[in-house]
Amino acid sequence: METPTNITYDDFVKVDIRVGTIVQIENFPEARKPAYKLVIDFGPEIGLKKSSAQITVHYPQKDDLIGKQVLAVVNFPPKQIGPFRSEVLTLGVSDSSGVVLVGPGKAAPNGARLH
Repeated sequence: METPTNITYDDFVKVDIRVGTIVQIENFPEARKPAYKLVIDFGPEIGLKKSSAQITVHYPQKDDLIGKQVLAVVNFPPKQIGPFRSEVLTLGVSDSSGVVLVGPGKAAPNGARLH
């Protein structure tokens, strides 16, 4: 594993990480690795954003994800993934099987910023 490069606090605050609620989910059969297409509600300031997420291993019942709060980077440029335009980077951590979503420990307002 590579040693992380140190950054400053000013570097950290440039990354805009917000809480959002998954409101829609679809299979993404065109993706190279199994994935879902998510629509996430980040509240009135940011609105609804789309994201692709390779989370099918730990979340095989996609409907269970509706209403789940997640953290995402909202200030990266959109990324074209096959026929899908991902607007935010949904955050997760990898384990030996796949990716586990990262979210707040308790309910938080959509759009709340990570500090």
